[in-house]
Order: sequence, then C-alpha cells, then structure tokens
Amino acid sequence: MNIAKTLLALSLAAGLAACSNTDQAANSAQEAADSAAEAQQAAANAAATGDVVAAEAAQAAAEAADAAADASAQIAGQVQGADEMTGREDLADAAEKAADAAEQAQDAAEEANAAADGRNNTDGN
Repeated sequence: MNIAKTLLALSLAAGLAACSNTDQAANSAQEAADSAAEAQQAAANAAATGDVVAAEAAQAAAEAADAAADASAQIAGQVQGADEMTGREDLADAAEKAADAAEQAQDAAEEANAAADGRNNTDGN
C-alpha cells in the first residue's frame, strides 16, 4: 500500500512540474511579447523626434526584441511536447532566456529613444 501511495505521489508531482514548466514558458513568451511591443513603441517615439541615428538604433533594438519574442514563443510551444522532465525544464529555461534577451533589447530601444529626447512610454516600464 505504501508503494502505491508513493508512486501516486510521484506521478502527481511529475504532472505538476510539467504544468509548471508549461506555465513558466508561456509566461516567458508573454513577457517577451510585451517587451517587444514596448521596444516598438520606443522606436516609434524615437522616430517621431526626427533623430535618424537614435531612431535607427531604437528600430534595430526593437527588431531584436521581436526576434527574441518569436524565439520565446516558439520554444514555449515545444515544452508541452517534450518527452522528459529534463527536456521540459531546459525548454522552459530557454524560453525565459529569450524573454530576458527581449527585455534587454527593449531597454536598448528605450535608451535610444531617451537619447533622442523622445516621449517616454506612459505605462511606467
């Protein structure tokens, strides 16, 4: 009886971990998409100033954020189909790293916008 309970507990824990990895990856993908949108806004704000150099830098950063967001979303889509727990964890971590890259690109776009004295994003980020 104890063996059956132990096996049941282990299978429940594995199931919860799989959901957690899927949720983590989905959250990372959403954060990356949000960062990409913020970067695009910063690029638009920089372009509105007429400062061509800053606008180009902000646009390049926004494109990098978009690419990182796409990568995060693609990786997040693979988590559920991964065969083993380690694979799901690795994919969830990769999605999070791509989201981090998108956030760094967002920061670069916002810095370029600030250098052009562009309008700040109004959401406080």
